[in-house]
Amino acid sequence: MDKFIVEGNVRLSGEVVASGNKNAALPLLASCLLTNEPVVLHNVPRIRDVGTMLRLLESLGVSVEWVGANSLQLCAAEVHDGVLDPQLCREIRASILLAGPMLARRGQIQLPPPGGDVIGRRRLDTHFLAFNSLGATVSANGYFDIRTSGLVGADIMLDEASVTATENAIMAAVTARGTTILRNAASEPHVQDLCHCLNRMGACIENIGSNTLIIRGVDRLHGCEFTIGADNIEVTSFIVIGALCGGDGGIWVRNAAPQHLSMTRLMLRRLGIRFDICGDDVFIPGNQRLVVEPEFDGAIPKIDDMPWPGFPADAMSLAIVAATQAEGSVLIHEKMFESRLYFVDKLISMGARIVLCDPHRCVVQGPSRLRGEEVQSPDIRAGVALVIAALCAEGISVISNVQQIDRGYERFDEKLRSLGAHIERVRSPG
Repeated sequence: MDKFIVEGNVRLSGEVVASGNKNAALPLLASCLLTNEPVVLHNVPRIRDVGTMLRLLESLGVSVEWVGANSLQLCAAEVHDGVLDPQLCREIRASILLAGPMLARRGQIQLPPPGGDVIGRRRLDTHFLAFNSLGATVSANGYFDIRTSGLVGADIMLDEASVTATENAIMAAVTARGTTILRNAASEPHVQDLCHCLNRMGACIENIGSNTLIIRGVDRLHGCEFTIGADNIEVTSFIVIGALCGGDGGIWVRNAAPQHLSMTRLMLRRLGIRFDICGDDVFIPGNQRLVVEPEFDGAIPKIDDMPWPGFPADAMSLAIVAATQAEGSVLIHEKMFESRLYFVDKLISMGARIVLCDPHRCVVQGPSRLRGEEVQSPDIRAGVALVIAALCAEGISVISNVQQIDRGYERFDEKLRSLGAHIERVRSPG
């Protein structure tokens, strides 16, 4: 496993350019299966999860070509059936996103169970209930056999606002016969990107950005060219880095899509973090003194996650490490995943004062004087939080299993070095 060796207590400044949204890129890659014409995507992040998804698409007959540093051309002129590689499917949760477009294109798919971050139970029922409503059957025998003799539009109430289930239902419905009304739909920026791209391919999706989508089925989709938006979680990561480690010059994040940061700004303000929006860019002043803002009645404030436009669940690990450096107490309430908070034991080993109340809540008392430690990255978001803690700590930290970070962050260590961070990647043999 590759490792990061991080020397802490170094002031950072400079600028980075936000990468394309990982959670938009993966469904957009899958959507190429809906047409036999070329699809060109720009601002595609060069990350491990994208590489895994491309290998899965190639195994289905899709031709893939990098036509620029972050531009891909995909063409699913011929698509064949077959059981996907179970090992590749176990590497990413997003392998489930192949089900919707394959049902629309071929009427069937045999899908091994998807993998991804181990942050709690991540049910698939919402996907299958949506497929059932559209006229598909699902059976399980070591893998999921999903079939249809023809998808038909329906009025569907999702039993949870699942991002990937919403994306799967959208991709299955765009060429279904008739109209689909998708209620309690997720509306995150990456879901909006998928809808806008599909409309550019000839789909008819209305109410984009709301939790009730109207999808009028069309006969066929055609190719298109589309640019993926900025990754709001990566941008939030650099906002936290700038607030905790920024020096005199501060940190700029270019092409940051600040229109998606309104709730992030409200939540991080509770920790005393501030940043400025300048057109499409974000500026984080350095040398910030973080003080927790109590509630109006003096109560301890709370940071909790909610479906969009609430504070993103993927940003909770970042909020926790930020809270360790803010003066005061804050309650962190992770509502969505019952194992995401378990990484706090690694922060505690570095000197953080955190009480884990239960699988969903912890209380953070700051500021804590962190010290270098050897820790392992358990998942993408916790891994980045540990890197940020290491940047704040005194001494040297060693963070192993950084392939988890590589799954979701493009050249993260290189971007940090460009800001002046003392971070080195030690590659494992082979």
